[in-house]
Amino acid sequence: MINLNFKYKEIINALAKLFQVTPDIAIILGSGLGDFAKSINIKNSINTSSLPGYPASTIQGHEGKIILGEYAGKNILLFQGRIHFYEGYSLSQCILPAFITSKFGINKILFTNAAGGISENLTPGDLMLTTSFNGISIMKELTDLIGLPYAEEKNNFLDFPSAAFNNIILKAAEKENIELQKGVYWYTKGPSYETPAEIKMIKIFGGDAVGMSTVHEAIFAGYTGLKTASISCITNYAAGISDKKLNHSEVTETANLVKDKFERLVKRVIASV
Repeated sequence: MINLNFKYKEIINALAKLFQVTPDIAIILGSGLGDFAKSINIKNSINTSSLPGYPASTIQGHEGKIILGEYAGKNILLFQGRIHFYEGYSLSQCILPAFITSKFGINKILFTNAAGGISENLTPGDLMLTTSFNGISIMKELTDLIGLPYAEEKNNFLDFPSAAFNNIILKAAEKENIELQKGVYWYTKGPSYETPAEIKMIKIFGGDAVGMSTVHEAIFAGYTGLKTASISCITNYAAGISDKKLNHSEVTETANLVKDKFERLVKRVIASV
């Protein structure tokens, strides 16, 4: 079991200077969705490269900034870029944004990500609200990280997604007249894309979309007591669903095409929390 308070003491102390207020919500921006930061009033920001021991972001579309912003009278902690397991980082590093959020008294965290569509109901450009998830492949690492949860913590451990938070998002989509799909997010560690055979297996077991982030971060966030939710931007068909070869540029290109819809939805969510 790792003492995260000790491990990240310097980072927390450095970030304390960024905060004049307690944010109402934290948001982690996934691949290709970082431009959302430009649509809010930025009060302060810091490059994660300047924080002692903060993992460097190595993936295109992840800027590596932590931003304190404001929209509709609500204060927002924005992570412009995330830390992926497949980049070679440990789980204790990957959950750092969720840990930071928990240390500053914020009670809600919204995860966003790019995902491959598996369900026939999903096409590139759709937004999907996570209704459930698969995280079997990461559970051992999570247990090793936090130890065995106490009774109260066990109740929080799998509180992802939060039903109340999901309802806020569904109402926000309705008000913005945005068709928001719902489905099961299936987590894989990467670093390679899944094979067509693996996608067939995932579909049989109930997965609607597949990606390489979010689940371990959200489970950890729930463990700390945060209310969590996740929105996926379906940026491509998963392997074998179409004849097109998968590549990261397609991910960022599709995310760019839907950024107006994504921005409207997330802004309405912020105003509603």
